[in-house]
Amino acid sequence: MSSRDDFYPDWFEGDLPPKSFRSILKWGDPAEYKHPNRKLYRLMKRTFGLDDDWFHTKRNLGLDEVPDSSPCRLDPEHARHLAGIVGPENAHTDTYQRLRVAYGKTMADLMRLRTGVVENLPDLVLWPRDRADLRAIVDYCERHAIPLYVYGGGSSVTRGVEAVKGGVTVDMRVHLTRVLDFDERNQTITVEAGMSGPELERVLRDAPRTLKAKRAYTCGHLPQSFEYSVVGGWVVTRGAGQNSTYYGKIEDMVLAQDYVCPLGRDIVTKPFPAAANGPDVDQLMMGSEGAFGILYSATLKLRRYMPRNTRRFSFIFRDWESAKDAAREIMQGEFGLPSVFRLSDAEETDVALKLYGVDGTPLDTVMTLAGYKPGERCLLLGTSDGQAGFTRHVKRMVRRVCRRHGALYTTGWVQKSWEHGRFRDPYMREDLQDYGIMIDTLECSVTWSNLEHVHTGVRAYCHSRPDTICMTHMSHVYPQGCNLYFIFIAKMDSLDEYLAYQRGILDAIQAHGATMSHHHGIGKAFAPWLEGDVGPQLMDVFRALKRHFDPANILNPGGTLGLDLPESEKRVLPKA
Repeated sequence: MSSRDDFYPDWFEGDLPPKSFRSILKWGDPAEYKHPNRKLYRLMKRTFGLDDDWFHTKRNLGLDEVPDSSPCRLDPEHARHLAGIVGPENAHTDTYQRLRVAYGKTMADLMRLRTGVVENLPDLVLWPRDRADLRAIVDYCERHAIPLYVYGGGSSVTRGVEAVKGGVTVDMRVHLTRVLDFDERNQTITVEAGMSGPELERVLRDAPRTLKAKRAYTCGHLPQSFEYSVVGGWVVTRGAGQNSTYYGKIEDMVLAQDYVCPLGRDIVTKPFPAAANGPDVDQLMMGSEGAFGILYSATLKLRRYMPRNTRRFSFIFRDWESAKDAAREIMQGEFGLPSVFRLSDAEETDVALKLYGVDGTPLDTVMTLAGYKPGERCLLLGTSDGQAGFTRHVKRMVRRVCRRHGALYTTGWVQKSWEHGRFRDPYMREDLQDYGIMIDTLECSVTWSNLEHVHTGVRAYCHSRPDTICMTHMSHVYPQGCNLYFIFIAKMDSLDEYLAYQRGILDAIQAHGATMSHHHGIGKAFAPWLEGDVGPQLMDVFRALKRHFDPANILNPGGTLGLDLPESEKRVLPKA
């Protein structure tokens, strides 16, 4: 094995070949790249037992053009009629356009694209222009039993958009991007489901100009996929942004919705701040992942945008136990909630300090000399948002609790470093996979009482595979518990091996008593575990709703939410 201190891989950059597999699998901006820094590169070499020679040869770059070799199987008369609804310029049957909306961004999708696997395509892609187009498409597909799928931003990590039964996919992000209503007195905005995160925030933050408002606003929903996800995707998967500890998850922000459903059973709710008119239909529809109806628009609560008041902080703890205790005390302290609130365990902290440029700095030296040892110390990052006096108070109280648990204040600079890369870190996935290294994530929700049981058990399974990094952090934190987010990195380029490893992690999550998802949704990938999570009685409720809204099962069929999953594919595990 050979290794030189001055060697650094020749990471892929450059223009992507038109209509290539890589142009589909690549994250985000086609011209944007982010490479692992040298310290992270050396860590991976040590962990995976690799030398510099391994990084001289890239693997399966996916630069080949997608062959137009998958014919449309839809009856030509159906295809002509549906194209007539939206106009021929908004209807597509070529393989490339169909593949673009068939896969999301989980590792299973990326591995298939790299090796040229083309499967589970819709036969026709439509770009609806308005609600009338959606209504006509749903009516026609319902009459002729044509499967109908929905594509938004394409950031799904649950195989949520895969057209396993063929048929039609409607791509919402092309035309359905408009602001339908803005009410500054009520502090609400209604937008079409295809509006992207950046466009929504651009409109709101510049509201005095774009909406003739008195001040700037924000929705406060900033997931890592923010730049390449859309409002509809957030809502139908019950997504969460990185500032959710203060602003809430998307279901806390939605006031009203408009769904186009089969048989004309549309759901259009009203934007009241609260009601006691029976079960909350908005909550029933959110999380339905396109299986009950197609979300056309959503009315969202707004908050004042006051970035000048944001207070940043970071702390280093001696160990995971003291860090967890401090996090729980902060969330139960009744002094106000922070906005970003992210606590990394020891393994993630070691990687994070390299990624954020802290490793090897004077700050790192101070931490080590003060007894905050690598391999044991844990990093807390956060912000407080809102009115100036409130943000000062929250930061002051967070600092008081952290000090009481032995933490060292490491300034707001570390938090700023995280913010700088918060939306860019996913760009590194292609770099690593070019050299046969896989990075992916799974997440769940836990209570404070079972947090450590889940953390220990899931990590034990992840590490049962030799030479594997398993980083974990808690985020989206509540007085009653938190989200646990597992990031695993391994030398692995076999799809079968990846799927088996992912199944094992999902088994461990369920067996240790966590939910199967806090904010990624369920899709088709996690559906086998859903009944074991929520129980057969709740699954009966889900199926009854499906029968009411979509008795012909045309909407997102093929395993979504486990609604039409064969019994043989279900995984219901005994508790560990």
